[in-house]
Parts: sequence; C-alpha cells; structure tokens
Amino acid sequence: MPSNSSNFSTQLALRIIFIVIVLLVLLALWRHEDALSTLSSHAKTNTHLLNQTSDAMSNESIEVIYNPAQHANIDHAIIWLHGLGATANDFPPVIPELKLNEQLAIRFVFPQAPNRPITINGGMSMPGWYDIKGMSIDQKEDLAGMTESRHMLEAIIAQQISLGVPSENIIIAGFSQGGAVAYYTAIRSSQKLAGLLALSTYMPFAQASKQEHSGVNTRIAVLASHGEHDQVVPLALGQASAEALRELGYSVTWQTYPMEHQVNLEQLRDIGTWINTTLTAQ
Repeated sequence: MPSNSSNFSTQLALRIIFIVIVLLVLLALWRHEDALSTLSSHAKTNTHLLNQTSDAMSNESIEVIYNPAQHANIDHAIIWLHGLGATANDFPPVIPELKLNEQLAIRFVFPQAPNRPITINGGMSMPGWYDIKGMSIDQKEDLAGMTESRHMLEAIIAQQISLGVPSENIIIAGFSQGGAVAYYTAIRSSQKLAGLLALSTYMPFAQASKQEHSGVNTRIAVLASHGEHDQVVPLALGQASAEALRELGYSVTWQTYPMEHQVNLEQLRDIGTWINTTLTAQ
C-alpha cells in the first residue's frame, strides 16, 4: 500500500500541474490582449473609414460599418467572434489594418460571449462560448455550450439577411474559442455563406462532423491561420482541423506565422487580401 507521504506528494504534484496550466492559459490571454493593444494604436490613423454603431465599453455586441465609398446599402457582413476570456472590444481596432477594398460596404458584427464558469480555470466565471474542462481535445468539446453558441451565431446570420445582406455575402470568423464556434456552425449551416475565417483555433466534434455537416458550404472560401509557437491551441491541432475539413470536401487555405496565441500585422494584411478576394468574387 502506498504511504501517506507518497499520496501527499502525488496530490501536490497534480495541484502544481493544474496551477501551471491555468497560468499558461492566462498568460496567453494577456499576450493576446497586449498584441491587440498594439494593433489598436496603429488603427487610430484610419478611423475616418469606420462608423461604430454601439458603445465599445458595453457588454453587448459591437457593430462597425466599413463604407468609405458611402454606398446607400450595406450588402456584406462579417461576424467575428472573440476568444475565451476576451470581449467584443478585441477585434474592432484591427479593421483599418486589413486594408480592405474601399468599394466594399461591410457591416462588422462582434458578438459578446456570456460569462460562464470555465472548468480548466478553476471554475472562474469569464466570457466564454462554451466550457473547457481540460487540455485534451475531448475535454474542449462542450456540446451544450457549443449548441447554444451556434444558435446565437445563426440568429445573427438571420438578422443580417433580414437587413438586406444576402447569405452568400456573409463571412463568419473567430479567434480561438470563437473560431471553434465558427467552424462548428459553418459546416452545419443551411445558409449558403461567403466564407469561414478560423484563427488560432480547432474544429470541435470532428468525428461527428462527418455525419452532421450539411454540405451546403463545401464550396465556400476557407482561411485557417495559426501561430507556429501557439501554446494554448497547438499548431498540430489547428493543422489537423484544416485537414479534417478538407476530408469533408472543403477547400482550405492554411497559413502559419512566427507568433504565439495572437494575431499580427502580417497576418491581418493576408486576412484583408482574402476578404477582398472573397467578397468581390460574390
């Protein structure tokens, strides 16, 4: 029988491992926020192109209109989901850095995730699209939370259609957790979309997707990009997700960058080029 001392040592080691994992997740979130703060300072020079239609400091979704040519109608939309522990304020500052075609008229929608307990973070309540119980892929798959977030995203898609944006002019995008929701929703959607943008993320429920994907969007544009030094969502998991999507019949552009769990300016330029190509092709 193991001694009490041995049991205590094992429990202590497990606690230390858990604390280290939590600290790594929080460090990655801090680095992501720091990178976006840097990008925000670059974005200030181009704010004349944008019209933000909601309070950036609120807990609600943020809408930003990109319409430098002042077209009468907004006929494109990009719905962009943030990552775990972040807010709808994260990505509006990057819009000017995308260097978008000035003839496009785009409504950007940045939804806000609800606060929920996150198991891997000791049950701490924070903005999250679903729960994460551990570091392995099966522990990242919370069906109830994912289903709830999918319904939210589908409701926003329906709202954009009701505002006059054709479904095939809508891109859904997401970073990390938000990207997982974008993956999950896009391949199951009954609406024909323009594109899927998956940043530093993974495709959840990959096995179930083989039976559950609708097949409606197999011909849409897909861009998946990842940091080569990502310690939160490993590069291999992101690449495996892109391959899994290809196996379902989708054409995926895969790009990597010398960064961690974040975005950078080179990547944003590439995203902007992809958006320009995707939306002007409609």
